[in-house]
Amino acid sequence: MLYGVIGVLLLWYMFFILPTQWLKIERVHIPLGLNKKVLHLSDLHVERLRISPKKINRIIKREKPDIILFTGDFMERASSKSLLEPYSKILKQSAVPCYAVLGNKDYSVQPVEICINSLAENKIQVLRNEWIDLEDFVLVGIDDYCTNHHNVNLSFHHIPKEKPSIVMCHDPNLIEYMDQPFTLMVSGHLHGKQINIPFLFGAKFQGPLMNQGIYKALHIHKGRYLYISKGLGQSRYNIRFGVRSEVSVLNL
Repeated sequence: MLYGVIGVLLLWYMFFILPTQWLKIERVHIPLGLNKKVLHLSDLHVERLRISPKKINRIIKREKPDIILFTGDFMERASSKSLLEPYSKILKQSAVPCYAVLGNKDYSVQPVEICINSLAENKIQVLRNEWIDLEDFVLVGIDDYCTNHHNVNLSFHHIPKEKPSIVMCHDPNLIEYMDQPFTLMVSGHLHGKQINIPFLFGAKFQGPLMNQGIYKALHIHKGRYLYISKGLGQSRYNIRFGVRSEVSVLNL
């Protein structure tokens, strides 16, 4: 009986807990001709996270990215600010320029400025329906689509047309409703399904991309590059099945 219980616990750990701790670094080449290395982070979910700040710090030091892009879902509760702080400080100490957009879970924080200010204090600039010129390319930050805080037209207002443009938004499904030209979109939100059991996600509508089998990795969609991260933390349940946590290194 005891051995049976131990066996069940070991199987549970191997299949459901280990994937949340066994961080995968996805290295992706996207031929934009920019000669830039981007570290893409997404879906921290500090309330349900088993990746330490030290591990992320080691990755940043080893990879030496030119820029860090974070595509939302940092925290869900105002009380989680203390959990977010060690990760924000790591990004600040790296001295790598870091930009972010908010995700749907961040808007659960009331007021949401608690999350925004915590990031700003550590030199992480949150873009909310706006763009900035980073010399080699234009970075566009579109606010969260799920909670209807996005404004695509405002995000692209008077954007330079002669440069490549990289779009950050939390939910990649937004790409289905965008007519504006851009080069690359980086997103998260879908967690690579997180619990990747066949037919499980068919029971609930997760957006048009999921229905097309687009929920992780690099795609060319409607003539534009789209990269979807599987995320660092977990949504709702602190488990994963068949999907490891991810940090993406995008060579542009």
